[in-house]
Amino acid sequence: MGSLHVRTPKNFVLEERLERYGSAIETSPESYIGHWREACAPAGSKPFARLHLDLGCGKGTYLAERAKIEPDTLFVGADHEPICIAYAAQRVVEAGIANAALVPRKAGSLARIFATGELDAITLNFPTPCPKARHAKQRLVYVDALASFRPLLAADGTVTLRTDSKPLRDYALGQFEAAGYRTLWISDDVRAEHPEHPMTEYEQRTRDMGAYVYGICATPDAVPSKTQLEAGRAQEQSLACYLPQDLESLNYVPLGMEEAVENFKNRLRKGKNRFPQV
Repeated sequence: MGSLHVRTPKNFVLEERLERYGSAIETSPESYIGHWREACAPAGSKPFARLHLDLGCGKGTYLAERAKIEPDTLFVGADHEPICIAYAAQRVVEAGIANAALVPRKAGSLARIFATGELDAITLNFPTPCPKARHAKQRLVYVDALASFRPLLAADGTVTLRTDSKPLRDYALGQFEAAGYRTLWISDDVRAEHPEHPMTEYEQRTRDMGAYVYGICATPDAVPSKTQLEAGRAQEQSLACYLPQDLESLNYVPLGMEEAVENFKNRLRKGKNRFPQV
């Protein structure tokens, strides 16, 4: 998960790593707006056929593996954590991958980096769920974030969410609809149903803990009205509201929701309502 803080290992010198693997890092991505495919193509090669953004690329496992199997697509990984950019760049350089680049930027910078209709796909791999209602606007699947992606996507472009948090996926369904997207597929087991998506290190860890990967793939449809957007903003914002009624049936508690689940269980054990009265 690119947006989570990553611990710096002992003897890891960030500046040295960024310099050593700088050939894979675009420090001025704004200068590429509108011509990524041509500018990043190897010398003497034709422009890339497609442009795919891995938003919140983390350590670059997904980016590198997907780039290997789709050599005609340029994969751009964006993350605001410098240590993630360093790790991802190292992975790309050491593997000799020519169709991947890293940009140290946040989601809010995308409109300054990519031109209208320039992106063929955006992948949101295990974004930070931000489960509390007051942090809803920080989610990459919040209606306003999804609406901001729309102009950057080609006519048949897609946004794909993959997450170990079923509450986040279920919340996102309403947000995609409110932002004017048409759903192409919904999955309760992306690993089994869509194996074209490479496994990330985070996914492997959570899988060993009993997690499934939930997903949505959607494409822009009719431009949403102000009423639609407002309806999305008004939806239940706490992800705790999307937990199952039978909390004891949970084999895996999504990241960041451990406290909420335990509090609900304690309330039920004491014979109280699951949700406190407001």
